[in-house]
Amino acid sequence: MTDITDDIAEEISFQSFDDDFKLLGSLLNDVLQREVGSQFMEKVERTRILAQSACNMRAAGIEDTAELLEKQLASELSKMTLEEALTIARAFSQYLSLMGIAETHHRVCKAPDAAHLSKSCDDTFSQLVQGGCPPDELYNNVCKQEVEIVLTAHPTQINRRTLQYKHIRIAHLLEYNDRPDLGHEDREMLIEDLVREITSIWQTDELRRHKPTPVDEAKAGLHIVEQSLWKAVPHYLRRVSNALKKHTGRPLPLTCTPIKFGSWMGGDRDGNPNVTAKVTKDVSLLSRWMAIDLYEREIDNLRFELSINKASDRLSRLAHEILEKETSSEVRNESWNQPLHWSQSKNHSQHSSSIPSQLPARADIPSCAECNNVESHCPRLELPGTEYMPLNRQDGQASSRTNSSFEDLNRNINKSNGSVNGNAQSPSIPRSTSSQLLAQRKLFAESQKGRSSFKKLLEPSLSQRPDIAPYRIVLGDVKEKLVKTRKRLELLLEDLPCEQDPRDYYETSDQFLEPLLLCYDSLQSCGSGPLADGRLADLIRRVSTFGMVLMKLDLRQESGRHTETLDAVMRYLDMGTYSEWDEEKRLEFLTKELKGKRPLVPPTIEVAPDVKEVLDTFRVAAELGSDSLGAYVISMASNASDVLAVELLQKDACHAISGEQGKPCTGKMLRVVPLFETVKDLRGAGSVIRKLLSIDWYREHVKKNHNGHQEVMVGYSDSGKDAGRFTAAWELYKAQEDVVAACNEYSIKVTLFHGRGGSIGRGGGPTYLAIQSQPPGSVMGTLRSTEQGEMVQAKFGLPQTATRQLEIYTTAVLLATLRPPQSPREEKWRSLMDEISKISCQAYRSTVYENPEFITYFQEATPQAELGFLNIGSRPTRRKSSIGIGHLRAIPWIFAWTQTRFVLPAWLGVGAGLKGVCEMGHTDELRAIYKEWPFFQSTVDLIEMVLGKADIPIVKHYDEVLVSESRRGLGDELRKELLSTEEQVLLVTGHEKLSDNNRSLRRLIESRLPYLNPLNMLQVEILRRLRRDEDNHRLRDALLITINGIAAGMRNTG
Repeated sequence: MTDITDDIAEEISFQSFDDDFKLLGSLLNDVLQREVGSQFMEKVERTRILAQSACNMRAAGIEDTAELLEKQLASELSKMTLEEALTIARAFSQYLSLMGIAETHHRVCKAPDAAHLSKSCDDTFSQLVQGGCPPDELYNNVCKQEVEIVLTAHPTQINRRTLQYKHIRIAHLLEYNDRPDLGHEDREMLIEDLVREITSIWQTDELRRHKPTPVDEAKAGLHIVEQSLWKAVPHYLRRVSNALKKHTGRPLPLTCTPIKFGSWMGGDRDGNPNVTAKVTKDVSLLSRWMAIDLYEREIDNLRFELSINKASDRLSRLAHEILEKETSSEVRNESWNQPLHWSQSKNHSQHSSSIPSQLPARADIPSCAECNNVESHCPRLELPGTEYMPLNRQDGQASSRTNSSFEDLNRNINKSNGSVNGNAQSPSIPRSTSSQLLAQRKLFAESQKGRSSFKKLLEPSLSQRPDIAPYRIVLGDVKEKLVKTRKRLELLLEDLPCEQDPRDYYETSDQFLEPLLLCYDSLQSCGSGPLADGRLADLIRRVSTFGMVLMKLDLRQESGRHTETLDAVMRYLDMGTYSEWDEEKRLEFLTKELKGKRPLVPPTIEVAPDVKEVLDTFRVAAELGSDSLGAYVISMASNASDVLAVELLQKDACHAISGEQGKPCTGKMLRVVPLFETVKDLRGAGSVIRKLLSIDWYREHVKKNHNGHQEVMVGYSDSGKDAGRFTAAWELYKAQEDVVAACNEYSIKVTLFHGRGGSIGRGGGPTYLAIQSQPPGSVMGTLRSTEQGEMVQAKFGLPQTATRQLEIYTTAVLLATLRPPQSPREEKWRSLMDEISKISCQAYRSTVYENPEFITYFQEATPQAELGFLNIGSRPTRRKSSIGIGHLRAIPWIFAWTQTRFVLPAWLGVGAGLKGVCEMGHTDELRAIYKEWPFFQSTVDLIEMVLGKADIPIVKHYDEVLVSESRRGLGDELRKELLSTEEQVLLVTGHEKLSDNNRSLRRLIESRLPYLNPLNMLQVEILRRLRRDEDNHRLRDALLITINGIAAGMRNTG
């Protein structure tokens, strides 16, 4: 059952969870006593007790008393002043946030030994071997597995990053509190630390005051890598390797990576005009910069650790060559093309020195223990800032690197983007002329010559060094190249000329891996295997997983934008109107152009800004290439020509760049991925792929440039909004079957890319369950899947939970490959699914799209209109300026209903479909299908879970206070439909009550209600006041705080 608890809700230890929440709640009470006073705290406690009593009465079936208590609570909340309501909302939001931290901590930290956890590598490998799977087959499948987790910037993360870090700090303190050897004084100090963190949270503004830019969103993704995945990946790979060795006799190869990471942050321009070609380029360079920064830290640690002298002949020769080169060469101009500043040149000797002069940070901590470190490690990443300043600055001095940060980068990037990212145009910093650059280089070279010459006098010559530490010498050279690589990226981020010898920096991960693998082989051959398999092996695995970019960036654009672009090009060339051509004419034209060698787009073409932006994006893609970028995803794809259009624009940009640079494009062309989203497009997905693969040019292109691999993406959000959750699930299932069959017909391998959201209404759910319920043959060792918004932090925000989630991905994909789920046992099962889907879709659309009162009811009964004030994403909430549901994005559509606890998009229509088929006499068959078919079971289970979160009394309260009397009848009908859906789901599952098969989840939900229910009632009252006083900013703040708190309590947003 999903709930951000996802696959591991059953692993929570409730006694310990209760103890920790009581501790955190007690400390919050103490902080509030000090901050708001004891008199107000009496109101807080009375509110909680009233809510708790009402919950108890409902649980006991005493509905009348519960209703009286709820009315009393609503009455008291409605009489509060604005400031009182705001403070109450903040207090209850904080209680729910602390409860969430305790839950997250106890899911894994208080679980049994990892080796015996269900879905762990050890447990799954053991089951497979005992079930008859040959060890060699198991080994090969794990080694060949290709899973990519793609982090997206979908606007569902409510919490500011500042508060996320404070929450992580509290989680680390809770982990430290679990230590059995903690003394009385240590525990008192820990309590003081917790009080400080909770006080800091209370005194911090919860609300984002400005919309994030796409670069801000990319930074959030990069911070997830630094704060968690960087530690989790080596730990996860050790678990995989140890389990493989135990059950097959062979460990995981050192450079084998079953899981990699991708990103849409800074590349997803679908409906987001703030993501420009410039933003994409800067985010890609920034990702490379951060990778180098992280690798530098690891190399520092390794240089300290590998102090031994015993080495292989090959490594010793390399170390001597490096030393001889240093001593025989003239003073090296370290700047090569960068006007370094005095603060940097001061540290130059540290960079080029072969032997570290001081202990690196955390070098004393064993590599294998890093994942379980209980100290807080709030990101200390410094990013390139305004290091480069021309000589004609007013102060006449170069700026230092101190205090450079993400904010510096924003200023640099935004100065060329103007208001594109939501910021005002800032004045551009003047660029140096060539003569100024030369002058700066000369100044630096002279300063370096003095420093280096003096250093030579102090250092012994090679012949006078009795012993050298060869690993330190080699890793010192690696460090020097990393430093130069970082400086090169800083120049590129500043759009400065960059002319250096490619041998002086790292461009690819293979170049970086070469000396690391040499050190590893040397240690193994000299009997130092334990050293080789420690920190060095972890670094090699990180390089193999993250490469030189951490996460390859996907590009995404809507198919219509490519049509508009080709339209503009055709008109400019007087070749007709592309958008008016039928599909066959488009395919004929595109295929002919793709086979040709001449470029299509003239370099001097003049087009509208929107078209120019599309062309600029393809130029950036050609410049960066497949070494930095992942896939080009076409949203709203519906025809084969949509794919060929992107292939042509991509090819044309490559030709243009090659002609300008006089050399081939960097890397290979990006793989082009059609995204099928609506029900109509899902039904035609297989036909589109067949048409594509029937084209000789395209089929050969896939074989030659993409290893015979076709990637296809299926979208869960828009299909659900289009037809309802059940119909979307069934159409997605059939579309995947058809796409797999189409690729098999042409002997092309297929990777399915799942665009899943966090909530059930957008395809969310437990990873393990989702993968295990896919059609047979659709998961053949390969999978791509998005992780969005709040789910990124929930699943990967802490190293322990991240490690667990990575294991779950690996084992689920392995089982789906070796033991695929069964197909529908009888053809009649499919017929019943078709019938349920038909009735469900009809019921859903008749309400959402055909009832003229529904849109107004939706706007009155939910805070949908007010969600835009949250500033949680860089993109607009609508694709087009229309008030209809069709152009509303899926996230605010589901977010709004989740706030009111109606969660309507996840269940509407399902009850009608199940009831219709049961009334035809198929109840027993549906029960059998539920027990035997994973797809139907998982679909119904997820709907059951979301029904368990719905709350009819709360929904009714929204309607009674906010909805016009003439439309309340629609609300009554929908609540009756919710009750009917619950009855039908229980009838099919055979459960006595909702979530009967997941009592841990039910208990977690029930524990939140005394804090969640008052927030909903407060939200109703604040919405009532705000809609009469729309310009009251304090009311708006109070509303946004209730939205944050409810999101924390529901553990989902959109």
